[in-house]
Amino acid sequence: MSEFLFPPAAPPAAPIRGRAQRFPIHRIFCVGRNYEDHAKEMGAAADREAPFYFTKAAEHFIVSGSTVPYPPGTKNCHHEVELVIAIGKGGFRIAEAAALDHVFGYACGLDMTRRDLQAAAKEKQRPWDLGKDFEQSAVLGEIAPAADIGHPAQGRIELRVNGETRQSGDLTSLIHSVAAVVAHLSHYYHLQPGDLIYTGTPAGVGPVHPGDRLEGSIAGVGTIALQVAAAD
Repeated sequence: MSEFLFPPAAPPAAPIRGRAQRFPIHRIFCVGRNYEDHAKEMGAAADREAPFYFTKAAEHFIVSGSTVPYPPGTKNCHHEVELVIAIGKGGFRIAEAAALDHVFGYACGLDMTRRDLQAAAKEKQRPWDLGKDFEQSAVLGEIAPAADIGHPAQGRIELRVNGETRQSGDLTSLIHSVAAVVAHLSHYYHLQPGDLIYTGTPAGVGPVHPGDRLEGSIAGVGTIALQVAAAD
């Protein structure tokens, strides 16, 4: 007899560029308002003193190139293209000077957001879970090992919907750098291999609709694609 009541799900895992192995996903952390222009378009001030976070379940990962149904419970689902950090070595209370040693690689990601539900939660001073942490909302391209591409501190980050550029920025505009985010987050969590950190999105976020084709890119890192289908 199995020790489990029913078979456990296989762990979510992302492709790694140039390798047959896959990257098992442990947890997904997301940084909020990490670009000044995006904070302004959301009607908020960016917090330059320290980053803040929300989370998504690892099970909500979806690989780039997928077709997903328009999410339930919303009439205003938004795209947010982001640089994603893949942690390869665990650590706790990591010094910023040593933070990059814990990074396995980077990817282009999409933090899909049920904006109407997020706005309703903000208005009632409630958590953002329904707006952010939902099925197939953490889209991820293949992970490029830092050993191959280094640690990108600059480069164009863009998102196109049906061929039209919606988001365009540069990694130099990140308020909190990769090293700063990894170090800061490690003072609140014991970071583990397999953790992903979505680092925030530039301005230009907006709604998607059934039938839309999303294509994103980060110079020197990689690309991402998503097809939105009709709702279930």
